[in-house]
Amino acid sequence: MARFLVQTLRGRILPPLRWFLWLVPMAVAVGSACAFFLWSLDAVTRLRFDHPWLLFLLPVAGVAMAWCYKHHGGTSGGGNNLILEQVHEPGGGGVPKRMAPLILGATVLTHLCGGSAGREGTAVQMGGSIASGFAKLFRLDKPTLRILLMAGVSAGFGAVFGTPLAGAVFALEVLVVGRVQYEALVPCLAAALIGNWTCLAWGATHTHYHVMFMEHLTVPGQGGPFDPVLLTKVLVAAVLFGFCGSLFAKACHVVERLYKSFCPEPLWRPVIGAWIVIALAYLLGTREYLGLGVLAEHPGDATLSAFFDGRIFAWAWFWKLVFTVITLSAGFKGGEVTPLFFIGAGLGNALSGLMGAPTDLFAALGFVAIFAAAANTPLACTLLGIELFGASNAVYLAIACFVAYACSGHSGIYKAQQIGVRKWWE
Repeated sequence: MARFLVQTLRGRILPPLRWFLWLVPMAVAVGSACAFFLWSLDAVTRLRFDHPWLLFLLPVAGVAMAWCYKHHGGTSGGGNNLILEQVHEPGGGGVPKRMAPLILGATVLTHLCGGSAGREGTAVQMGGSIASGFAKLFRLDKPTLRILLMAGVSAGFGAVFGTPLAGAVFALEVLVVGRVQYEALVPCLAAALIGNWTCLAWGATHTHYHVMFMEHLTVPGQGGPFDPVLLTKVLVAAVLFGFCGSLFAKACHVVERLYKSFCPEPLWRPVIGAWIVIALAYLLGTREYLGLGVLAEHPGDATLSAFFDGRIFAWAWFWKLVFTVITLSAGFKGGEVTPLFFIGAGLGNALSGLMGAPTDLFAALGFVAIFAAAANTPLACTLLGIELFGASNAVYLAIACFVAYACSGHSGIYKAQQIGVRKWWE
């Protein structure tokens, strides 16, 4: 009996307790960092609205962050791809602790001066860096380090968007195309939930989107009565979302190579990109494609929320794609996901006008489907849509994400993503 109790204690009780000691403080730290990050983004965005001249400091900001990464960043410049590489094969120098403060400062600076970038990359890198720091503190072995890194990614993604279920599955799905890493399922879910709760406890807020289409359903998620016409429109839109997601990923890679070809010195690439962004803003006569695209500087501007209110913005998605590719490929920091949300919701908004479809539904479909295509994460993006927009349209959300993923090819926004199972048509 005593031997049975000892074996039970060692085999079934102590391992979860050890994970609890590692996971909880790590997720709390990541959630706290994300709360500060969200507050900083909101503050600098409003500051830029109040002081339009800050846009002309974008070249200076680019040089400053490029210099910091070149002389003090070490391997931090690898960004999200470094995190994925370390999950695939832990070792070498690992994920440096300096990555978290560097990416935080660089992203805030990018948004302060008007660069078109996101926030997911920052959250993922902060999560990975903090998780790596805890792994070194507790001297964890490589298999445990790998899972803790995935949990850090989950905590960062779940906290910054307020979507813990999507955050947990994203970390499991993003590593290898076509495969889900189930060995980290419980740690990733726990970390995402704790990170999100911590972020909310600090008073962080997230944008809420209201999709009225079929919200009256008695049993959400069943999709309502079968509508072959609407389903056909959704399928056509999903294919276009897939092509657009692939276009974004390939454009980022091609433009980055062009920057490196024409300007071998990394310190000056952000200067070139910054002046292109400034020139485009003045040629178009608007600044609505700068920054995150969440807050509006002027009434009537294209924002993520505006795509759901019934107004049609025919080309907002295209210009946001152009501004974001130019910004990120030049070396500015922040991430691709929130701009992808803008591009997808904007494209869905435009397609709804062409097809005579519900604007709020198609904006929601594009919001998540284009990210599913660009990141090769259809399951996470389906959950993301359900968490953000509710379960009433879960069937359409899943169809859009799965079809867009299938039509996007294997080239995604993460170069370190491996191909486990090739898509059925290739």
